[in-house]
Amino acid sequence: MAIKIVTICGSVRPGNYTQMALNLAIDELNKHPDVEVTSIDLRELDMPLPGLPASKPGAIQAFQETVSEATGVLLASPEYHGGIASPMKLAIDNLGFPSKLAGKPVSILGVAAGVIGAIKSSEQLRAICAHVGAVPLPLAVSIPHVQQVFDESGHCNDEAAEGFIRRSATSLIDYINNHICPRISLEAIMRERESE
Repeated sequence: MAIKIVTICGSVRPGNYTQMALNLAIDELNKHPDVEVTSIDLRELDMPLPGLPASKPGAIQAFQETVSEATGVLLASPEYHGGIASPMKLAIDNLGFPSKLAGKPVSILGVAAGVIGAIKSSEQLRAICAHVGAVPLPLAVSIPHVQQVFDESGHCNDEAAEGFIRRSATSLIDYINNHICPRISLEAIMRERESE
């Protein structure tokens, strides 16, 4: 059974550091042959504000279906003015009610230019995910001084930071393998026995 991971980058600025960090996490996910990664580009969705009709309803529906079919989700967000980036919040708001994130394990990766990293935005994102019924993993990864961690080409200059970023991916895979896949397998066995 393939493990389907959806990644969402909360920054839409070209050449942003959040995507650079997320690329490392995606690289780590791609090391697992049983993992299928789908990366969502929020710029392509033209997401409506809550309460307004979508200009691209097909794109929003496809976004919702992709997340709904995911085994787990990795959310990467910069910290802007002490909170999560508005595109990330808008993406969550466009996942419907009940949310397509409900019941999904979510790994959180935050980056910030400041010395304390993305602590505030990561905690906000954790609270929002829990509120909509997702299962945010205990260890959010927060990268401070992100503009010093990556060069302009996206190469990571900090071995320790790279390890933390990659852990946002491995933690998600470990959770899925240790908690979700065994449960699904057990349910399948029980269904087979009941049908006999």
